Amino acid sequence: MNRQELRTSIAVGLLYLIRMMGLFMVIPVLPLASDDFKLSTTLLMGFAIGIHGLTQSLFQIPFGMLSDRVGRKKIIALGLVLFTIGSSVAALAENVYWLIIGRALQGCGAIASTLLALMSDLTRLEQRTKSMALIGAAIASSFGLALLIGPILFNEYGAKSIFILSAVSGLIGLGILFTIIPSPQILSQNLDLKFQFSDVKRAVSSLSLWRLNMSTFILHYLLISGFCAFPLLFDSTNQIQRDQHSYYYVLLLLVSLLSISPFIYLSDRISNTKTVILTMIGLSILSCFFLSQTQSFYSVLFGVFLFFAAFNLLETMLPSEVGRIAPAGLRGTFIGFFTTSQFLGFFFGGIIGGWILMYSDISLLMLINMLVCLAWFTIILGNPGSKNMGSRVVDLTGFSEKPAKEVLKELLSSRGVIDAVLIEEEQVVYLKVDQEQFDDSDLN
Repeated sequence: MNRQELRTSIAVGLLYLIRMMGLFMVIPVLPLASDDFKLSTTLLMGFAIGIHGLTQSLFQIPFGMLSDRVGRKKIIALGLVLFTIGSSVAALAENVYWLIIGRALQGCGAIASTLLALMSDLTRLEQRTKSMALIGAAIASSFGLALLIGPILFNEYGAKSIFILSAVSGLIGLGILFTIIPSPQILSQNLDLKFQFSDVKRAVSSLSLWRLNMSTFILHYLLISGFCAFPLLFDSTNQIQRDQHSYYYVLLLLVSLLSISPFIYLSDRISNTKTVILTMIGLSILSCFFLSQTQSFYSVLFGVFLFFAAFNLLETMLPSEVGRIAPAGLRGTFIGFFTTSQFLGFFFGGIIGGWILMYSDISLLMLINMLVCLAWFTIILGNPGSKNMGSRVVDLTGFSEKPAKEVLKELLSSRGVIDAVLIEEEQVVYLKVDQEQFDDSDLN
């Protein structure tokens, strides 16, 4: 990486960190914050948690497409302004309805896909894997930091202090955007990260993508509905004080990450991930079972540990699976549907979790989540399993002595190449390859 690429990757990672912390910090505390907002009920607090996911799912694809026309930084700035306004509204909210409006406005700043496209504009093809790794590290860090900082702020200053921090971080994000991140001189089309209406039919008709969409929907439904209950479960043990919640979350998160770290390392090297995904769904079922029983200290800790282990591994693996199954040049379209499903899972997790806890108890919520996991297990069990596929991006500037279409024919005839898409004006070819047959040295 050169200096500009490293600076851009770190800055985009920081913007991701800011956005994701604004989402995650409130998750472990809002179920306990009913006294901070008038007219609140368990259902309405669940709605406040989940509404962020609904507005994210509605605006993610439109913002990404609009950035292709008017420029990345303008759309990112708009998203950060909406996020800051929403955080401010939530911080000033006196009742739960204004809290919901503020959370909805936070979600309207749906800039994840635009940030990825900007990063792609400003990095060379061969450096994008490293840039994505830095962004992935930022997202993972945001979850851990949010579980630590959110409960601490809540116990010291109340729930509104979290939204004040989110508003300040949004302003910091604007400063990072305009002072650190350079503006692309020429806006590339970045076909591999672009949502294309012309190829929506291919995405909609892909059964493999539908299974992954359902998987990320259920996974994030479980996350949000689970966090509707986790703070209450910690309280029910009578051994975990509210000012200690954050430390238990972080401890369980770290232990779970250590326990699954070998699988995270191997996740991109496993040719058929079906068995691993089914195992993680099994852990989710066990987690719900332990949390549905008598809320003893150890059963609660063990149940939350199992959930964190399953969630963190699947959160790593599922996006990689989308990249595996997406046809050459259509990763952006497939990821658009995938992330929309992800945020819809956030929304329904908050609504369903809050509704069940309003009219029943935690045991029923966990029982329903067990049934959801069993349905999920059945969906994945019927999947034949993905081949060990991967993608490559070939820069044709080094083949200037040959016509681009002639190079494309040679690439398509190479062993292990499944399909290819040529973008002549960008001198780029997107490949979908069989990892077991394709040899990268053949590109030479």
